[in-house]
Amino acid sequence: MLNYDIVIVGGGPAGLAAAVAARNAGVDKILILERDKELGGILNQCIHNGFGLHTFKEELTGPEYAYRFIEKVLDAKIEYKLNTMVMDISGDRVVTAMSREDGMYQIKAGAVILAMGCRERPRGALNIPGYRPAGIFSAGTAQRLVNIEGYMPGREVVILGSGDIGLIMARRMTLEGAKVKVVAELMPYSGGLKRNIVQCLDDFGIPLKLSHTVVDIEGKEHLTAVTIAAVDNKGKPIPGTEERYTCDTLLLSCGLIPENELSRTAGVEMSPITSGPVVNESLETNIPGVFACGNVLHVHDLVDYVSEEADRAGQNAAKFVKGELSDGAADIEIVATEGARYTVPSTINVDRMDDKLTVRFRVGAVYKDSYVSVYFDDERVMHNKKRIMAPGEMEQVILLKDKLAEKPGLKKITVKIEAE
Repeated sequence: MLNYDIVIVGGGPAGLAAAVAARNAGVDKILILERDKELGGILNQCIHNGFGLHTFKEELTGPEYAYRFIEKVLDAKIEYKLNTMVMDISGDRVVTAMSREDGMYQIKAGAVILAMGCRERPRGALNIPGYRPAGIFSAGTAQRLVNIEGYMPGREVVILGSGDIGLIMARRMTLEGAKVKVVAELMPYSGGLKRNIVQCLDDFGIPLKLSHTVVDIEGKEHLTAVTIAAVDNKGKPIPGTEERYTCDTLLLSCGLIPENELSRTAGVEMSPITSGPVVNESLETNIPGVFACGNVLHVHDLVDYVSEEADRAGQNAAKFVKGELSDGAADIEIVATEGARYTVPSTINVDRMDDKLTVRFRVGAVYKDSYVSVYFDDERVMHNKKRIMAPGEMEQVILLKDKLAEKPGLKKITVKIEAE
């Protein structure tokens, strides 16, 4: 059996940043396991710019951003294995992996960092009637076909869902000469960043129809047309609102789900809201020595935040390996309610936290001129006005260690959205 101080599952932006942080914290034996044929993860197919504004203070494409971290991994001589599937992680941190070169083998890890990223929500969850003709792709598959494989999925396109990948592919397909006829979104708000709606739809005159969904698909061998209709507040199509669009391609951009099959089989406690692990202030799961970061934990809007979070996971995994993560004070629960859907982390141990702790969350609807409020038990300690908040963009609050230390009996921190 191989032995490593830290094993990182996933060589995308989260895994790379976590590895670099752990090495900088003084850990030598680090191994990254990546199932693809190269490091960088999903960023390799994201050739548009807009990455790195927070991390590097400049605008980069996805591959450029990934390579900045790949260079750091190479410079630090951190070991990695490509084309390697992790099959299992046991509760005592034994990682079972396999590859064509090495066969199946096991690694005993001092700490494990989960950085598997996320996957697209499958079409089966959408219940669209009709046949299953060729011409229907997830937006991420289409992105890979166009940007890496060099294939055009089609020439007349309808997009269902307004997640960021769908918005970016509306622009990408247009730039490649396709006609994107409409983007239909089931919810009354977009699932993507505001800047992507402006830059990818508005700038190209592509209509976005909110509270609409696909109700019919035409074509047996290949897609020939789709029909969309408006929906009521329960998501049911409204008769008489149908619009038919001839097309040869339907792209599905219906949200992302953290990739957590490995986490579940390892016995990691999962959040029903994020579909990711429940973690504490150190980004440690309920299994000691198993940490999670990036989109496997909760779906982020910016890769810069993924890297920032992964940096924290790498540092804390290094502390765990060195025996520096003390138990200390009792855990304080963080509760999201009244508009806030969840928080990461879910608990805080004041003795183990840094001087500043960023708590990230998403709202469940669009809020205008509302307040993000934080309560220590029943006392309101933060009340920040936000002009607009939407589910497509992450929000955050900063908790200070010295303020929490002033409340030795604190049991619960509540994050909520208030009108005034």
